[in-house]
Amino acid sequence: MADAPTADPVYQTDALIAEDIEAYLDTHQNKTMLRFITCGSVDDGKSTLIGRLLYDSKMIFEDQLAALENDSKRVGTQGQEIDFALLVDGLAAEREQGITIDVAYRFFATEKRKFIVADCPGHEQYTRNMVTGASTADLAVILIDARKGVLVQTRRHSFLCHQLGIRNIVLAVNKMDLIDYDQARFDAIVAEYSAFAQEIGIENFVAMPISGIKGDNITGKSANTPWYDGPPLVEHLETVEINATRALEQPFRMPVQWVNRPNLDFRGFSGLVSTGSIKPGDAVRVLPSGRTSTVKSIVTFDGEQEEAQAGQSVTITLADEIDCSRGNVLAAADAPPQVSDQFEATVVWMDDDALVPGRGYWLKLASQMVSATVAEPKYEINVNTMDHLAAKTLELNSIGVAEVTTDKPLVFEPYAENRALGGFILVDKITNHTVGAGMLHFSLRRAQNVHWQPTTVSREDHANLKNQKPLVLWFTGLSGSGKSTIANEVEQGLARMNRHTFLLDGDNVRHGLNKDLGFTEADRIENIRRIGEVAKLMADAGLIVLTAFISPFRAERQMVRDMLPDGEFIEVFVDTPLEVAEARDVKGLYKKAREGQLKNFTGIDSPYEAPENPDITVNTVEMSPSEAADHIIRKIISLI
Repeated sequence: MADAPTADPVYQTDALIAEDIEAYLDTHQNKTMLRFITCGSVDDGKSTLIGRLLYDSKMIFEDQLAALENDSKRVGTQGQEIDFALLVDGLAAEREQGITIDVAYRFFATEKRKFIVADCPGHEQYTRNMVTGASTADLAVILIDARKGVLVQTRRHSFLCHQLGIRNIVLAVNKMDLIDYDQARFDAIVAEYSAFAQEIGIENFVAMPISGIKGDNITGKSANTPWYDGPPLVEHLETVEINATRALEQPFRMPVQWVNRPNLDFRGFSGLVSTGSIKPGDAVRVLPSGRTSTVKSIVTFDGEQEEAQAGQSVTITLADEIDCSRGNVLAAADAPPQVSDQFEATVVWMDDDALVPGRGYWLKLASQMVSATVAEPKYEINVNTMDHLAAKTLELNSIGVAEVTTDKPLVFEPYAENRALGGFILVDKITNHTVGAGMLHFSLRRAQNVHWQPTTVSREDHANLKNQKPLVLWFTGLSGSGKSTIANEVEQGLARMNRHTFLLDGDNVRHGLNKDLGFTEADRIENIRRIGEVAKLMADAGLIVLTAFISPFRAERQMVRDMLPDGEFIEVFVDTPLEVAEARDVKGLYKKAREGQLKNFTGIDSPYEAPENPDITVNTVEMSPSEAADHIIRKIISLI
């Protein structure tokens, strides 16, 4: 009889290899993960340092190494064999200029830990990219060129890292080889940075002298710095405490990303557990509603689990059929987060166009998305001196503190306590560009003191008493287009049909309600916001409201549309070419604007954003005011 396969040396060898592979994979799978960023000023050696870490950790394939050596020879490396920065600077523009533009993410591992490192750009114009990289990091390596010392961008990045909740800071004084490993110079840089760190609230940081090119104090202690008794960089990265450890100690929080309902017998709530842990039988609260239940089961791709912890993506089923949807937050019943609609926040502005106070932006926080406005900043922060500067707005890369108001309550926690429920982004409603990022500090007291007072007679009752359906007809167009004339004709026609109406005209409102507002972009936005609120109240009273305002910006017209129930906002575009409106110039305003006597005049030195998809369009070149009014009434008669 033949021997069993396990007695064969070949089979034994295969079995041992399989065991080794399984043991390796198990060890690798159970390693903790550290996310960190490298940041600092331009040409401080960030990309070179990451390249060195990848190279020394053997995370480069042979073909990559060959390509790297060829590229290093082609671009020139000042006598060194390999230009490690080329491993990270992947964009052609970056290689041509020798700078980092985008955030480059790289993975590497050592025997003790896995790492994801983000190489952040140093140029001020790319600060927005640096904020993106820092938002998920546990640690920041802030590099300083030993020859240059602490620079403005060093301060800016340090301040942002602190604001973004990074508490593990490594001050890596790089290029020590270029100053002959001078301890006095190193100590002077550390002292200068320490003074600045105390000003912005950085309590602790680890300073180390390194050389990314030569490898000093990267993976092992360097003989060139016998005076340095701290750990090398990799050893520190392997042992530092990470956010995941602290997250487990906090109360349970899970923003709901998706309601998982594959069939009628299963209804679960899927999301990423941001903090804490949860087990079947634990009591949970659904926010913002405040309803409570208990966890029935925790389901993953691998089946039901006995526990879910911070960092895990799971589906949770509840014992009770309670209302819960995307944007809600499941939390520990006895320690829920806060709910509010008014906050103080630090805002980092990331768009070429400045912040417009009062304009509506989309605010995204975890899985929640609401409409929000940012008030005029309380102050802007000078990151070099930490002075608080007066500011009317925030320009690109500016950092300020302002009040933020949302149209719906947000489930939140201060960013310092919980990144997932404290950090948000602002998105332009028209372009869908991310224009800002922010960190919530606290809710405003007035947010808890002001509540909706329920009334017995509803808006439906008001409309039924008038035997009509409420509607807002929003006339928009250039000055001189005929908005007021046509709106007046429409109101007369509706009055003859026994409809209850009210006409809000731009000039008339500025005599009273909005007489304190000018014609700057911010004042125009506030003008429309107030009119939108008044129009909404009148619609609640059951009226058909007509408004005749230039309302030049699409975002503000959308803001008013969002205030009203679906179908109750009708945008009427009075389409008149600029040359025709200017030729009419009934009030002589275009003439004054052309002569420079009237600033911020729409169509001349202030833009008019024509509607892209208006509900109704009337062309006053082709129609008389009465014909335009008849056309509008025919369009809306079925709605009222």
